Amino acid sequence: MALLGRLINMKGVYGKSQMISFNQTDWRTKRSESGGGILLDQGIHMLDLMRYFAGDFTSVHSFISNSFWNFDVEDNAYVMMKSDTGIVAQLMSSATQWQHTFNLNITLEKGSLVLGGLRTSSKSYGEETLRIISSDSGKLNTKPQVEERSYDEDISWDEEIKCFAGVLLNSDNIENGSIDEALKIMELVETIYKADPEWRAKYYNES
Repeated sequence: MALLGRLINMKGVYGKSQMISFNQTDWRTKRSESGGGILLDQGIHMLDLMRYFAGDFTSVHSFISNSFWNFDVEDNAYVMMKSDTGIVAQLMSSATQWQHTFNLNITLEKGSLVLGGLRTSSKSYGEETLRIISSDSGKLNTKPQVEERSYDEDISWDEEIKCFAGVLLNSDNIENGSIDEALKIMELVETIYKADPEWRAKYYNES
């Protein structure tokens, strides 16, 4: 990312076609068991990525809805956030995205990174891809350079287990995924819920 300059904004869509899929039980639709809906269950992972790149978001606006599937957890969350450094991020986390979608567009001073797809067992999100778009904003009428990459193997779980084992066996420092980071992302999710006045009044008893 350093070659493309300072981060300006991010826009992400992470969604699936329903609250319950692949013959799962219905615990995800019950606030008393899940604690939240599509944002807490799925959107939180994209929020985690956004926070990893941008740091803490100090201004948050949202619209939270459960008007389609009519459970007592959200089926759509529309979020706009801004960090102290001026980075703006948009997220739509949806259970009415009829084609399963993972897309994150990261805009920088000299180009952008577009992440698409997820390698899952269901293969419903499509292949994992990365488009690297570089552009010289100082030159008019120049065509952006686009590099496309695809990833056929997911080694993320292996790397996570290695890091975890290193902390336990070798007292390695925790570089990512600390308990503090986990707490901050949960606090951000709660902030998003409460940023919608109607949702806050309905489920948090706050006017």
